[in-house]
Amino acid sequence: MELNDWFLKGVTAQEYVDSMSKNKESFIYIYEHFKVPTEDEPLFGLLRSKNLRAIILTEDWCGDAMLNIPIFLRLAEKARINTHFLQRDKNLELMDQYLTNGTSRSIPKIIVIDQDGNEYLNWGPRAPEVQKFLDEASSHLPSENNEDFKNKQEEMYQFITKAFRDNEDFRAFVYQDLKEALTN
Repeated sequence: MELNDWFLKGVTAQEYVDSMSKNKESFIYIYEHFKVPTEDEPLFGLLRSKNLRAIILTEDWCGDAMLNIPIFLRLAEKARINTHFLQRDKNLELMDQYLTNGTSRSIPKIIVIDQDGNEYLNWGPRAPEVQKFLDEASSHLPSENNEDFKNKQEEMYQFITKAFRDNEDFRAFVYQDLKEALTN
């Protein structure tokens, strides 16, 4: 399938949010509390002139999606980037074209296309500063064969999810990285 077809197959942001069963409250919280800087209006004018659209591969259980997608949606609103969502696990044919490091089905993956359906940008799963935070948090886990690994991993996921929801610096890092990607 072509990217235009994938876009048409997707659901709107409202349909995606309505269908969420995990992380919905935090997703909405981030969306409601993130404001796009007004000084970036010239960028939005430029992006509006390009008639871009976006396909987001995601799953609602993903903490990165909970953080990144609301920020992208705010940016997309200003730039008038019509955005549709596809569940990663039901669209592996597309996901496997956008593997992270050629091996990982990491999400979210934001694929921005032009009016002809050509890829303009693909971004994800996270900003470099957020990756550094995750690497640091993961470095404290015991080895996978340790009997305490699963409990410690779950504690780490809860810590990360709370940090993603509450740390405004992470929102700024994501916004800045998305903005830079869209202007390059």
